[in-house]
Amino acid sequence: MARSKFNRQVEDLGNILSLEHVNLRVPDQELAAWFYVSGLGFTRDPFVDFGSYNTWMNIGTEQFHLPTGKAQILRGEVHVVVSDLDQLELRLKRIQSRLRATKFSFKRGRTDLSVQCPWGNKIRLSAESETSRPGIKAVKLKVPSTALAGITRFYQQVFACPVRQNKSNVEVIVGIGQKLIFTASRQVPEYDGHHIAIYCPDFSTPYKHLKQHAMISEESDQHQYRFENIFDPKDGSVLFKLEHEVRSLHHPMFNRTLINRNPSQTFANYAPGRDQYYPTGN
Repeated sequence: MARSKFNRQVEDLGNILSLEHVNLRVPDQELAAWFYVSGLGFTRDPFVDFGSYNTWMNIGTEQFHLPTGKAQILRGEVHVVVSDLDQLELRLKRIQSRLRATKFSFKRGRTDLSVQCPWGNKIRLSAESETSRPGIKAVKLKVPSTALAGITRFYQQVFACPVRQNKSNVEVIVGIGQKLIFTASRQVPEYDGHHIAIYCPDFSTPYKHLKQHAMISEESDQHQYRFENIFDPKDGSVLFKLEHEVRSLHHPMFNRTLINRNPSQTFANYAPGRDQYYPTGN
């Protein structure tokens, strides 16, 4: 029998099944709509939190949550896959004049497109492929270099995640095709309260670890809790702050179907039956 040449480890998932959303406060919902809907081509969730206080923006099976408030700036960038970079670039050019008085900017690269939102958040976008559908694929964060080893231990021991560490970064597998990436940096901005949401099949074991170290920041309800401090299990020292909204698979929103429009569909080129997003090849 022939010996297998496959690397089976790259298929492994840990106890974080998916990264569901990134939450960033925005001071102006109209500007947020221009940027996330008209520019990036995301879909305003039609069913939940679609008013003036908060907006949920769908992209694939993930979301950006944008409650109204003082702008929050992620200490790094979000990596997102979209359906088409050429169409994205055209949309961004169209909204330039509307966002001229903000921090909005964009730059097209050879294989991706880097965008800065009206308040300074960085998003790197690439085009979908046969193996990568639209959605949030990574959240990349700047951390002190001295924190890398402890962050590795945290996600390995508290969340049983596959982790890859080298001299400059830590990659944590947090879902199918999704990662948290912690990159060594000399300058790490102050934390302003932004958060991510994750789903865990084993909901109680991380809770016990966090509870033992007095790290639970919110007892939300039966299906959810939160913590803010990433700490070193070896000595309990706090390494980095990033609130995690931890949900069980019994959470009523687990595996919720999200509506995704086809952002290339316009009044000028309207084609019946093409209102919703269609993956490559359909």
